[in-house]
Amino acid sequence: MNGYATDVLIVGAGPVGLTAAVELRRRGVACRIVDRLPARLPYAKAVGIQPRTLEVWDRMGLVRAALDVAVPLRGQLVYVNGEERGRLELSLPPEVPYGFASLPQYETERLLEEHLARFGTRIERGTELVSFDQDADGVTGRLTGPDGEEELRTRFLVGCDGAHSAVRKGLGLAFEGGAFPEEYMLADVRIGWDLPYGYAVRSMHRDAEGRVDGTLVCIPLPGPGRYRVSMNVPPGLAAPRDGDGGGDGVAHGLQAGRSPELTHVQGVLDRLSPQPVTATDMRWSSVFRISHRIVDRYGDGRVFVAGDAAHIHPPTGAQGMNTGIQDAWNLAWKLAVAVGGRAQPGLAASYDAERRPVGEEVVGRTVRHAAEGVQADPEDPATLMMREAQLLVGYRDSPIVRTSPPDGAGPRPGDRAPDCGGLLGDVPSYPLRLYDLLREREHVLLLYADGAQDPCVPALAELIGGLPGGRLAAYAVLTEGGTAPAGAAALPVYRDGRGEFRRLYGAAAPTAFVVRPDGHVGARISPPTAEGVAAYLAGIFRD
Repeated sequence: MNGYATDVLIVGAGPVGLTAAVELRRRGVACRIVDRLPARLPYAKAVGIQPRTLEVWDRMGLVRAALDVAVPLRGQLVYVNGEERGRLELSLPPEVPYGFASLPQYETERLLEEHLARFGTRIERGTELVSFDQDADGVTGRLTGPDGEEELRTRFLVGCDGAHSAVRKGLGLAFEGGAFPEEYMLADVRIGWDLPYGYAVRSMHRDAEGRVDGTLVCIPLPGPGRYRVSMNVPPGLAAPRDGDGGGDGVAHGLQAGRSPELTHVQGVLDRLSPQPVTATDMRWSSVFRISHRIVDRYGDGRVFVAGDAAHIHPPTGAQGMNTGIQDAWNLAWKLAVAVGGRAQPGLAASYDAERRPVGEEVVGRTVRHAAEGVQADPEDPATLMMREAQLLVGYRDSPIVRTSPPDGAGPRPGDRAPDCGGLLGDVPSYPLRLYDLLREREHVLLLYADGAQDPCVPALAELIGGLPGGRLAAYAVLTEGGTAPAGAAALPVYRDGRGEFRRLYGAAAPTAFVVRPDGHVGARISPPTAEGVAAYLAGIFRD
């Protein structure tokens, strides 16, 4: 590798680092992933899996394994002083392929680690990044691990090493924000109540003046009666404000040295549970603090940060891990192109342009919801639910999408490419979903046309045939009454059997959509032309 020990060094083997590693290795990019911990932590820290993350896992080829072990998250029951005051249903439009789910973080990490092993890569445990330097051609990192010290040369460095990130500190990135004064305790326990299956529980107590003086939140986990419970730390377990959990002024995450006992959890349940219950079989517990911070930029040169290394915030709405996974999902395909020497100079830098505005919005929204409650959000409930599901994340202002005049319908460049059903082919005897065509693909061209003999088809087929293998897959999606080819088609053909593609993509006329490797629309071109598609690709690839 011309003096490089590896193409990409990833620091941190949580869900974010593992996602980056899988996506790089899936594309044949050499990478190493190191983590200072000797083993995976058995803690259910992040448990909510958003529908958009399941869509990401679908395209990665991982979703089936996740669905086998996750449990549905159907809504939330809200209680005040023991009385039910509300029920939030987590409902989405029928075209969204996945709902909300719950899965302990250690299971998420196990699935990703096993998926990574398919590509011959393992986590290097007990290995820590000590320092690094970068120049115009690469990064020199110094590691310490079980076999001593090592210096290695890599093309890129990605810090997925959490709230106390060594990579962020090494880059000298600002990490502005603050900390909430409250402390909380977490525990994974079995609760023997008869509340509806698949619902989270939020139970509050108000004093005589109406002030909330206690909150209990229970999120269902796999296993009969299992919940991850969070609550305010009782006075006897609270610590003086003399530490920040990491020695760097960032008070966030699990706090070492204090583990609540089952009696602490039971005491809160006795006061706040909507039913008389007994907590049993506690697997783990911890005290944690919450901060809200975001970096001033997501990278510098050949070094990048993702996940908690870039942004931390309240756990409201289960946004943190899911946002971090999508950071890695966005960055990895761009680094894969850059490693091959095929990327335009601004491709890797577009990671900051696309993802930092998302991080800023998530931090602001979760802080607002933590202070005022989700019900205080000004958005209408349907839009809010789509936003919480992370289905509205988009990059319309990105420097690498091909802008088009807004037409009021369907996704615009930068938006998530929605799924749709009812696609009929000549060989499958059943309707396909659009995501079946996108799975484990790079850029995909979707040509919506009246017939396979549309005059733009041969020109587009010629363009695709002249590209390096695998760079751009293409499909023709014909209107419901479109004319099928009499002989061999220049592109694979599917018919829009239920009109869902036309409706969800707002395609009132022949249109070309280029879907990026991360499932966002890179270009929307109407009328479709080979020149338009080539112009988009020229903004991504040098050649």
